[in-house]
Parts: sequence; C-alpha cells; structure tokens
Amino acid sequence: MKRIVIKVGSAVLTEQNRVAKERMAALVEMIAKIKENGVEVVLVSSGAVAAGYTLCRLDKKLLPNRQALASIGQPKLISMYQKKFARHDILVSQMLLTADDFDSRKRTHHAKCAVEVLLSRNIVPIINENDVTATDELVFGDNDQLSAHVTYYFDAEMLVILSDIDSYYDKDPNRFEDAAPLKTVYDIPPQKLEAECTPNTSFATGGIVTKLKAADFLMRRGRMMFLASGFDLSDAYSFLIERRHRGGTLFLQKKGCD
Repeated sequence: MKRIVIKVGSAVLTEQNRVAKERMAALVEMIAKIKENGVEVVLVSSGAVAAGYTLCRLDKKLLPNRQALASIGQPKLISMYQKKFARHDILVSQMLLTADDFDSRKRTHHAKCAVEVLLSRNIVPIINENDVTATDELVFGDNDQLSAHVTYYFDAEMLVILSDIDSYYDKDPNRFEDAAPLKTVYDIPPQKLEAECTPNTSFATGGIVTKLKAADFLMRRGRMMFLASGFDLSDAYSFLIERRHRGGTLFLQKKGCD
C-alpha cells in the first residue's frame, strides 16, 4: 500500500473526561513505524471536544457548548499531536473539513492538492470535522463518515478505523456470549446499515453502524477498510506493519463485483 487513512475516535482518545495521552503516544509511535515502511499516512482524529472539556467544564449535552468546547480543544489537540510526533522527527498539519467540502468539486480538488503537497514533504495531515460549524455532523454524524470520504477522494487504498470496537461480530457481543468476530467481510446487509447508532462514551457520536456505513461507502468504490481496537494496537500492528491478519475485521469488495 502507498497511502492509508487512519481514523481514531473519541472513545479511544478520551479517558475520564480527558485526552488519553498514553494511547495517543502509542498511536503516534505506530504511525511513525508505518511511515518507515514507505506508506503515506493521513490521520483523521476526534477528540477536540474532550480536549476542550479539560480546559473549560461546559455541559456537553448542549450543542452550543459542544461547539464552544471544540473550538477550545482543537488547538490543544493539535499541540499534543505536534509534541508527540516531534519525538519521531515528524511534522504535522491541521485540516478542518465538513461534508460541504466534498459536495464541491472545486473545494475537494483544493483540499486534495493541499494533502498531496503535505504528503510529498513527509508531513502527516491531521483532519477533523469542523465541529464549530458542522452542526448536523455533531448531532447525528461522526468522523467515520468523514474518514471514508477522505480515503476515497484523497486517493488512499485503505481506511483503518481504530475504535473501542475491536472487530465486527456475527451478532451483538454485548448481548450474546457466543458472538464471533468476522475476519473478512465482503457484503453488509442493508438492515445493518439502518440500525440505530449506539455510541459507547459521552464524547463519541458513532457506533458500529457508522463504521459499517463507512465500510459500505468504500467497498462500493473498490476500497478497503480495516476495523481494529484502538486500546490494544497489536492487531493493527500485525496487519499494517507485519502484514499478518491476526485480529480485527477487513472489509473489501469481492473481485469481479462492481
């Protein structure tokens, strides 16, 4: 692979109403090792609201407060990434996008050109939803959909979602003890895409449904998605660095399918 997008959600990046620094450091170290293998990495990172909350304790249930927290937390989040990537001599940049940026060919083209320049200089673009203005996305959506669009429109071969969900299971593992993880998925039933979103933390806005929608979006366009734990990166390490599929779920289109 030449280029991948890695998305990490709030459930992984936050812990006890703060940014989980050790998990962030582990993520950065893994990205540095991936880049050593000649793979370009674009990072889509949640966590701005959580970072803002550490500085200003506003009621997260109110949309204006979440927007305010995002505006406070985004610079702090990027600053934390800058410091951790600097230990590996890697420069990062910040890009704030919304769904509107992918509805305009001109705006998509300009964003892609910027990404190409950054990657050509060995810089890691860090992308986040512009939560201050993208109200619909804050309430109903999440960075899973954004990262899927980034993967497709910015010419990456694969999206890697690191989450509190370590795999896609044949049934709900929270309800069924015999639920088994699926290693490879070629098709997602429509009813699975229409289920209710069930985020697991106060900062998260998605759940397995939003991840399935992201996978479906990419599979229909001939791209791949890999879902693995963001708490324990061993499956991601094996798949991305050692090229061994030990755990996690790979979503891909069957050969010969449109």
